[in-house]
Amino acid sequence: MHRKRVLRFVGGFAMVVAFVGVGIAALVTRDRWLPMLSSNVATSETEDHATPIEDAKVLKLSPQARKNLELVSKPVVPQTYWRTIQVPGVVVDRPGLSDRGVTSPAVGVVTQVHAFAGDTVKPGETLFTLRLFSEYLQNTQSELFKAVRETELIKEERKRIEGLASSGTIAGTRIIELDQRIRRQDGLIQAYRQDLLTRGLAPAQIEQIAEGTFVSAINVVAPPPVQDVRKQGDVQPVAFVEDGRSEAIVYEVQELKVDLGQQVQAGQLLSVLSNHRSLYIEGHAFKQEAPMLEQAAQHGWSIDVEFAEDDSRHWPPLEQTFQIRHLANTIDSASRTFDFFIPLTNQSRAYEKDGQTFIVWRLRPGQRVRLHVPVEQFENVMVLPAAALIREGPEAYVFRQNGDLFNRLPVHVLHEDRLNVVLANDGSVAPGSYLAQGSAASLNRVLKAQSASGVRADIHVHADGTTHAAH
Repeated sequence: MHRKRVLRFVGGFAMVVAFVGVGIAALVTRDRWLPMLSSNVATSETEDHATPIEDAKVLKLSPQARKNLELVSKPVVPQTYWRTIQVPGVVVDRPGLSDRGVTSPAVGVVTQVHAFAGDTVKPGETLFTLRLFSEYLQNTQSELFKAVRETELIKEERKRIEGLASSGTIAGTRIIELDQRIRRQDGLIQAYRQDLLTRGLAPAQIEQIAEGTFVSAINVVAPPPVQDVRKQGDVQPVAFVEDGRSEAIVYEVQELKVDLGQQVQAGQLLSVLSNHRSLYIEGHAFKQEAPMLEQAAQHGWSIDVEFAEDDSRHWPPLEQTFQIRHLANTIDSASRTFDFFIPLTNQSRAYEKDGQTFIVWRLRPGQRVRLHVPVEQFENVMVLPAAALIREGPEAYVFRQNGDLFNRLPVHVLHEDRLNVVLANDGSVAPGSYLAQGSAASLNRVLKAQSASGVRADIHVHADGTTHAAH
């Protein structure tokens, strides 16, 4: 027992000596560890003060950064804006104007093809040569020749007895009968001539037939141009323009329907000619959009058209107003859409190669378009490109430029589509203010980054340590 007490006393005394030794060592080395403790406290306090700036509204952007963003600022002014709906469409041929079918006037065999696919021809130029096999056409030529010869014989007889009738040797009624026969023959001759003209024979060939030289082959020529007999203003004669000069009316052979040596029947399609000067834009809309399209058609509102894959740099501007001509009254059973049609006047160029003239059209049937149909008018509003607006929850912002500084301003959006945003003129943006026309999302990210760094873009710090707000 006595030994245990001695051991406890010795242990307690050793601990006291150890604590005293640590205290003496800390007191002796305080010049080393005390500055380190103060530095940590100062660093902690500095970090506590470098908190992000709340509700930052101004950012600073260098001229180089603006060039990298291709940032442009323009003054905004109140204006009138039309809200539109987007409707897909396609460029199509205009029936009766853009395509022409050429048919055979009689039964025959194709002995020569003068114009092939891609070639250009003018009205009256030869397309095919046919060797006639038509019994009807041969009979018509024979009847014409007989009628002409019979008329000549009647006239000779009348001339022979005209003197006798004058002297009273024969009755004057004989002259009257001969005159009536001549008039009947003239009627028959006129009918035969007209029939041969409709069969494709030229007037010179008909004169040969009347003299006894029958035609065994005929040339099929390009038809005359289509004229607007109704004078509605949107239908024009087919033509093309090269370098701003009006050229002769011309067709392009779009497709050959027969081969060389093929026998054809009367009325059979030989080829298809095309001239894409007058086309249609065919829009495809849903039934619920019909009232808005009907209103646009009734009031003649202008429609904006975006042509897919249009090379506008190498063509002159399309200086025409696009308006709905008519709406279809049927609905496609597969797509559940109905069509509406907008007249389109095309542009073209021509070039020469190997003695042939070829045409290049700016717009082609089958080309896709996007139609912007006006449906509602906004007055006294601000209009900006869609990229000039940034949204954060229910808030919408634009950026006003003041030198290198950009102020973020909250705005009220009345309408927004793929291209533009419409802002209310409620005083949040003063008319004439220079607003950024794009890159709003990038500007907003820069604003957040600058606010997170703890350096306010709207505060200037001078060399003497004084600060003031940006101006």
